[in-house]
Amino acid sequence: MADRTMRRQVLLFISALYFSSVIGQVSYSIPEEMPKGSFVGDIAQDLGLDVKRLKSGKARIYTGDSAEYIELNKERGVLLIKEKIDREATCAETAPCALHFQVILENPMEFYSITVEVTDINDNAPIFKRGEMKFRISESAITGTVFVLDQAVDLDVGMNGLQSYVLKPTDNFVLRLQNQADGSKMVEMVLQKPLDREKQDHLSLVLTAIDGGEPQLSGTVQIHVNVLDSNDNAPVFTQKIYKSSIRENSPSGTVVITVSASDLDEGSNGIISYAILNSVDDASEIFDINKRNGEVKLVGNTDFEKKRQYQIHVQATDEGGLTDSSKVIVEIADTNDNIPAINVMSKSSVVTEDIQPGTVVTIVNIQDPDSGENGKVQCYINENIPFSITSTSNNFFTVITDSELNRERSPEYNITVTCSDEGVPSLSSSVTLTLQISDVNDNAPVFERSSYEAYIVENNTPGLSIFTVRARDADWNQNARVSYILEDSSVNGVPVSSYVSVSADSGVIHAVRSFDYEQIKDFHFRVKAQDGGSPPLSSNVTVKILIQDQNDNPPQVLYPVQTGGSLVAEMVPRSADVSYLVTKVVAVDVDSGQNAWLSYKLQKATDRALFEVGLQNGEIRTIRQVTDKDAVKQRLTVIVEDNGQPSRSATVIVNVAVADSFPEVLSEFTDFTHDKEYNDNLTFYLVLALAVVSFLFITCLVVIISVKIYRWRQSRIMFHSNLPVIPYYPPRYSDTLGTGTLQHVYNYEVCRTTDSRKSDCKFGTAGSQNVLIMDPSATGTMQRIQSEKSILDEPDSPLEVSSLV
Repeated sequence: MADRTMRRQVLLFISALYFSSVIGQVSYSIPEEMPKGSFVGDIAQDLGLDVKRLKSGKARIYTGDSAEYIELNKERGVLLIKEKIDREATCAETAPCALHFQVILENPMEFYSITVEVTDINDNAPIFKRGEMKFRISESAITGTVFVLDQAVDLDVGMNGLQSYVLKPTDNFVLRLQNQADGSKMVEMVLQKPLDREKQDHLSLVLTAIDGGEPQLSGTVQIHVNVLDSNDNAPVFTQKIYKSSIRENSPSGTVVITVSASDLDEGSNGIISYAILNSVDDASEIFDINKRNGEVKLVGNTDFEKKRQYQIHVQATDEGGLTDSSKVIVEIADTNDNIPAINVMSKSSVVTEDIQPGTVVTIVNIQDPDSGENGKVQCYINENIPFSITSTSNNFFTVITDSELNRERSPEYNITVTCSDEGVPSLSSSVTLTLQISDVNDNAPVFERSSYEAYIVENNTPGLSIFTVRARDADWNQNARVSYILEDSSVNGVPVSSYVSVSADSGVIHAVRSFDYEQIKDFHFRVKAQDGGSPPLSSNVTVKILIQDQNDNPPQVLYPVQTGGSLVAEMVPRSADVSYLVTKVVAVDVDSGQNAWLSYKLQKATDRALFEVGLQNGEIRTIRQVTDKDAVKQRLTVIVEDNGQPSRSATVIVNVAVADSFPEVLSEFTDFTHDKEYNDNLTFYLVLALAVVSFLFITCLVVIISVKIYRWRQSRIMFHSNLPVIPYYPPRYSDTLGTGTLQHVYNYEVCRTTDSRKSDCKFGTAGSQNVLIMDPSATGTMQRIQSEKSILDEPDSPLEVSSLV
């Protein structure tokens, strides 16, 4: 029957002119135990195929050497249940449980990978392998003694699996569950109330295992406890966990490990026997322990491909009934005991000589159940033929033409496909395909991710490599050579090319500029991956760059405001109590995260024992009662630091007045203000005053001399003339230019500084009494008091200039 089917397939493929392979992926999910004929999925609709294509392509299901649970209805284009699926029998503890098979079509050849996930239903109740458990416990057992109980087995998984245990009654014992590394729970019965054999020499308990399904299922086991006379020392294992490793297919009788426990008791109470407790797996059937010496031996067969690790729970019991438990973890090492199995999924027997290079000739599926290097398979074909073999996906290889064919030169080829694993020694198998002459860029680059996110710290160096985008092309040679292109876009109105660049060959993205987190926190752009085919195929991906903050901004003090020409002081009454709120320093930091977390510290103070600053809130409070002895003027220097690395800081000076009234504060702080302004501006004011006085003196001197010369010349002219001219002078004449600003008589008086803090400068004349008075407060306010006297109208009144000191 199989030969007849193969002949039909060969005849069918002889009529095909072209041959192609398409790989797709569809997944379904169904519950277990569905009846035969139940609907699984509309495969035609999900694959985008016409029902007619299923018929014309002679669609069929290929499952390899696995059992067929699913069948294809080509008339409706749907998948149906062929045999009822028992998840526990199919997948055991494996989760998720999935069936993998392929749907194959011909003319042209296509195949699709189908995955059907079988979900669990609560169809198995927890059960105990033993119908009852017996314990012999000494009445001297101390409170807290632990007795390991058999674990229940629930073939269901997830919430339908075993969830909890209940122990009743709980007069003497309570239940304790210990989580294990493999996800199971070790069930322990803990003695919480001492036993008394004289009152009760036998206890009956019921242990119930409950799963989490709907409805809940449970299983029970009877626990019988015989109370013995005193045996006050329990056996103790030398290790709580033993580890060992054996190779798969090791012969029966192989010693795995030897466990050991000691008991401080003597006589019969110190005699220890060992036993393997029943566990959730079949470890008790594969391993055995010598009850006297604790030697664990292999008594069954181990297969790495079925189970890679066993956990054996070993119990040591002395003659008095006291126990201790330990775990033995046995790792199964893989051996290269499986040769690669080559399954020819589909092939063509006749091809035309004008076919293009890259045409698929046949597809083979390789199965090697070994793991690691033992399961890695490489396939190759015989040399000196115009064909090549390549891996298209996991365990699938395709034989394709890699050059033009010429039937007249070579009408037939024998292609031998040999597949070898990488085990030591290596195992291989081969198959020979006979082809009568039979002969594209169809895969766009695919990025490793659907989108990318990358982080870069601000203030970076331009040209810094941020990260790499990678796209892979399922084609080969030039068709798989990917080039990366930065697509045109803008970020805040600026071309993205002024922010980043991408390397065409490697996909490395570089920063073009230095980023500032306070200006831009993130931006995104698109990168196109284009292959080298003709015509080229491409795909694109979105890349998001997130700028990370750096502590590059110091804190800024908002209050109190620091000004150069004014003094701000906070008043504290002398009656202020402890924790009196004086003021609050307010600061901000434009950075983010911990770089903007601020702390406040009192760096310097007039009286450090009087004030403190809140570390987090910046509040300045008194730390003791204010007294009359405290100085009125208090000067505090507060430093504000952020939490960055390295930390940045700012300082602020806070002036505090300890007084009950404003006049008292004013009188104390006036000199302070004078001192500050005096120290800052004294030199400037002295230089300016000297320059102004010198300029005025020289100007006036020049004007007076000019007037004198002019009058002398006029007198000479009048003296030599024959006219009887009588000179006339107005009572208050102006200067020769007639501006009316130059007075008849000027006196200048300059007084130097009278003390180190205040200066009085007085300017006046005997005739006009002009005086410039500087306010002792040195605030820059000037008052001028002028009092003019009448000037004598005598024509010969002299013009006087007093001395300048």
